[in-house]
Amino acid sequence: MHTLQQILTQKAINEIWSIEPDATVFEAIQKMADKHVGALLVMDGPDLKGIISERDYAREVILEGRESKKTLVTEIMSNKVISVPPTGSVQSSLEIMTEHHIRHLPVVDENGIVLGMVSIGDLVKDVITLQQSTIEQLENYIRT
Repeated sequence: MHTLQQILTQKAINEIWSIEPDATVFEAIQKMADKHVGALLVMDGPDLKGIISERDYAREVILEGRESKKTLVTEIMSNKVISVPPTGSVQSSLEIMTEHHIRHLPVVDENGIVLGMVSIGDLVKDVITLQQSTIEQLENYIRT
């Protein structure tokens, strides 16, 4: 299996999509839609302060009857961010996501520098690719 650094390197777009804590939730949702992502890192300069997802929006704005243009990201973001090191494995990351019921993991180095974010889709894609490669190798072995 690959490391998370390898996953980040393979991603077609390896930009870090983020938003400031004092932005409105509307701005965050608009940016998610524009970038075709389900979550944004909440960054204050280089510092990771939290993460905001479509799930946070649904639970904390829509269900609570709040206004997205008046609610700030800092009011609804998850500030207990679970992150993983770039040396982490796909398998361990999937286990973390399953255990904590999350779909996005920031990849942060030992100095606290955010390197990127992986989604459950990124990790599942890697597992499927690896399995397909193994199947092809076994098929070739059987034929020879």
